[in-house]
Amino acid sequence: MKHYNRREFLKFGAALPLAMHSLDLRAAEKPKSAAPPKRVIFICNSLGFYEPNFFPKKRGDFSTSQYLKDMKVADKMTIFQNLYHPGMETSNHDSEKSFLTGAPAPEATNFSNTISLDQILARKMGGDTRFPYLSFSIYDRGWGCSWNDRGVAIPPMYDEKVIFDKLFGEEDLSAKKQQIRNDQHVVQCLYRDMKQLQQRGGSREKIESYRTVIVELEAQLKHEEFWLKTKKPEVPNTLSTDQEFAFTTKIENLLELSKLAFQTDSTRVITLSLDWIYGAISVPGATGGWHTLSHHSGKKDMLTKLSRIEMEISRRLNKFLTDLDKINEGEGTLLDNTTVVIGSNFGDASNHTCNNLPTIVAGGGYRHQSHTVLEKPTPLCNLYLDLLHKHNVDLGKFGSSTKAMGLLKG
Repeated sequence: MKHYNRREFLKFGAALPLAMHSLDLRAAEKPKSAAPPKRVIFICNSLGFYEPNFFPKKRGDFSTSQYLKDMKVADKMTIFQNLYHPGMETSNHDSEKSFLTGAPAPEATNFSNTISLDQILARKMGGDTRFPYLSFSIYDRGWGCSWNDRGVAIPPMYDEKVIFDKLFGEEDLSAKKQQIRNDQHVVQCLYRDMKQLQQRGGSREKIESYRTVIVELEAQLKHEEFWLKTKKPEVPNTLSTDQEFAFTTKIENLLELSKLAFQTDSTRVITLSLDWIYGAISVPGATGGWHTLSHHSGKKDMLTKLSRIEMEISRRLNKFLTDLDKINEGEGTLLDNTTVVIGSNFGDASNHTCNNLPTIVAGGGYRHQSHTVLEKPTPLCNLYLDLLHKHNVDLGKFGSSTKAMGLLKG
């Protein structure tokens, strides 16, 4: 936790990444279950996928999809078709802000976001791990897929070396201990200030704001103190250093870090934003601006280059799913215990449309349906609501959801 004075803490309290008092902090209190834990990762390809190459031309037949035909775990995947986010039928690149929230009109100047799906799941699933959640992105943009319960962006991590060191590297424990002592002192000061406010007859709203921040910070400090005493896992650094194709190397490394984080039970909730970036990128057989190529307007030469970029992304996703499925865990594999959601905020980036969003759910131990084509446009948040229910989060509504549909079987 960064060190703040108590005035900063009160301001910061409205933007805590996770409402820690609602996080089920179990790690320090009871032994872990013998059963493998559930995990979730959300991957947003922010420029979408060219629709004719993504969805199978023959329903349920992955071999008729250029991007998915080589998927090695096709029997553990479901493609969903005809999902959308209401209120974003036509939007701009800000639509990525609503990928995991469903909040409408993200391009509006007065837009106010809501809590993202991963943060709700982190409250339920994050209490047993060093990191209640992790958020990654390709580059330093300041925001990605994760938003706290006040609708404030949670800055993702993007530097692979920094992430690896955070997960598995040695830390300066003396500095961290001093930081915790400083933060404990701030909490004591907040208690004193709250008591004085009560004695002066301060407003209930102001007193409750103190109380909320104190409870959240105490829970977070308790979590940090426990993990300060727990040694980090020792794993070899398997990250690629190949810079010939830096773009795909970056994606491969972030997915590798996600796998290692799950495999070592360092976290159970991850978001990964494959952000669109300015400037040219290179993949085997193509060089060009990813964003520029996404606005192809049907031009054949641009579509050829765009398809090669998206094919390389698909190959990295295929490898990630296959790697998870190779790791035995319990009576199944790491993939069987991990729900992998791959999607996008755009259905068609060329026209900035946000309907028929490309969506895959893989793993998770579900009875997969191969290819589910919904009869009419359906809020993506209906699928998100089903996912919450599958992870024992009993909400009647999430985002723009209209109802639970039982889209995830088993």
